[in-house]
Amino acid sequence: MLSRRSILHRSAYGIGGIALATLLKEQNLLANPEQSGPRHFDLKPKAPHGFGQAKAMISMFMQGGPSHMDLFDPKPELTRYDGKDFPGEVKYDDAAGASRECLGSPWQFKKHGQCGTEVSELLPHFAGIVDDVTLIRSMHTGVNNHGQSIYALLNGQVTGGRPTLGSWLTYGLGSENQDLPAYVALTDPRGLPVLGVDNWSNGWLPSLYQGTVIRPKEPRIPNLDAPLSLKGDAQARYLNFVQRLNKEHLEARPGEADLEARIQSFELAARMQTAAKEALDIDQESAATKKLYGLDNPAAAEFGTRCLIARRLVERGVRCVSLFTGNQTWDNHQNIRTALPAACTYVDQGAAALVIDLKQRGLLDTTIVHWGGEMGRLPVIQNRSGSKDRSTVGRDHNTYGFSMWVAGGGFKAGHVHGATDDFGHHAVKDVVNHFDYHATLLHLFGLDAKKLSYKRNGTEQVLVDNPQARVVSEVLA
Repeated sequence: MLSRRSILHRSAYGIGGIALATLLKEQNLLANPEQSGPRHFDLKPKAPHGFGQAKAMISMFMQGGPSHMDLFDPKPELTRYDGKDFPGEVKYDDAAGASRECLGSPWQFKKHGQCGTEVSELLPHFAGIVDDVTLIRSMHTGVNNHGQSIYALLNGQVTGGRPTLGSWLTYGLGSENQDLPAYVALTDPRGLPVLGVDNWSNGWLPSLYQGTVIRPKEPRIPNLDAPLSLKGDAQARYLNFVQRLNKEHLEARPGEADLEARIQSFELAARMQTAAKEALDIDQESAATKKLYGLDNPAAAEFGTRCLIARRLVERGVRCVSLFTGNQTWDNHQNIRTALPAACTYVDQGAAALVIDLKQRGLLDTTIVHWGGEMGRLPVIQNRSGSKDRSTVGRDHNTYGFSMWVAGGGFKAGHVHGATDDFGHHAVKDVVNHFDYHATLLHLFGLDAKKLSYKRNGTEQVLVDNPQARVVSEVLA
């Protein structure tokens, strides 16, 4: 008979091998690590895979498709062809309302800042911050309708049911503030964006990582005040009792991620009674700050208020804030001469103020600011309807080349990247696909696009799964 000591000594699995295997398992370095017990999810801060300058992100999503050749991408050749047939093929979305007649921009462009970036007269406030931003003129998704292109930019695919970028960031990094939601959606009082809650969905990630909606009107978060019968010690005792019940309930059901997320959400709601009130109280801001955001301007005050709230949230450790404009505000199929200026006035001052304010508070270096929609517009007239009058015409969708801008968090300042053709139809130089954009964002947060994964049905799911995706190093500081 061999003793236990003899077996261990003679076995290939000696003490050293067992110790090595244990260490490899603890550090997740085994080729096929054994799954032991249910997975646990929380919003506690997590270290990135490597160095990342960005710590938070504010995305201003302009749903509908801002017209890039009227705002960010001047096209003198298009102006010369104004009223003439487009000299090439046009990829229409709405063939019924289409035409081949070129529409030169009716607005003037001028160079601004030390960088000399050309900007439309419709964006005077953006013109004042061009030295702080990277303007990307070569965005591309190539799926020429709103829903598919929105999905591409938000969750990496052209279909729904997947986690949005904000959910991935909070899954990978957690939150610096356990008393506020890690991921917040600020919606427009004029209506929900296209696709509704899909814009801040957690998809198949645990529901803990879904965006929390803060309403566009007061009360922005309902029921923050406890009823009189539960205020003070009575509420504390009640919450402690419920917490014990929840803990026992969860322990009896290990691995129930949705149950765990719901319990954590209830506990967060209790902590938010104080933290959220303070974070949303813009009355604490100075008169100069309110003026900067345009709160004294009725045409700009609503969006400016949400931009100011976004700054207050990231200042307090919230990881990701998404601001949305109303349903199809920028979808200028007709009446572009009046609708586009109105859309610009609504957002321009608040968006620029956000960059200025973050910079003067020392937060821009670690906060990525994004402004853009899911598409641009075509260089030809839409909805001419046979009339010679051009005052009510518009532009159709264009996802083959469009513009957006980013600032802070490791992006270059005062930089223009990429280009579309002479008419603004196709991105032709330094193209940035949606998957390149996502890979670049994750890189700036210190996250490896291949390592940020979630096992679902035995398969590792990722945000960026296109093998051609690359980090766009040319836009990095």
